[in-house]
Amino acid sequence: MAIIDGLRLVVTDRPRQSSAAPTVLTRPRALLITKAVAAAVPEARHFARRVALRWAIAEEPCETLSLIVSELVTNAVLHSGSADVTALIVFDGTAVTVEVTDFGRWLVRDANRRVAEDGDAAFGRGLDLVRACASWLTIHPSPAGTRVVAHLPVGESGADQ
Repeated sequence: MAIIDGLRLVVTDRPRQSSAAPTVLTRPRALLITKAVAAAVPEARHFARRVALRWAIAEEPCETLSLIVSELVTNAVLHSGSADVTALIVFDGTAVTVEVTDFGRWLVRDANRRVAEDGDAAFGRGLDLVRACASWLTIHPSPAGTRVVAHLPVGESGADQ
């Protein structure tokens, strides 16, 4: 597992700035890289919560962010066949963007697994739940893996940017 917080922007086609003028982040970000195993789900949920608390995001959107990250990482663990999963969280002061990426294959189901008997099932609704919580959601399947991006308005933060 790797947790990276406060990533610096690196531009390779420009000369490096002197150490006297450090790059200033305008959007705090945090990155979790972990194995795509069951234990990654609570790890990612707690990671999202710690990050949101550090950025002074209010309790309700903090819980929603944790839920979104948990659901998206669960999907990567259960359905991608990927060895690893990454979760990138970016905060712009009023909204959080979550990007979860796996390196497996998008698994297309032959049929909708939700039947009347599954109405109360505790599975199969992750993306619907994320769609309901986020202002928007995009899914980018490719032969190299799947990237899912969700955007969550969180209001103003009390943290120093």
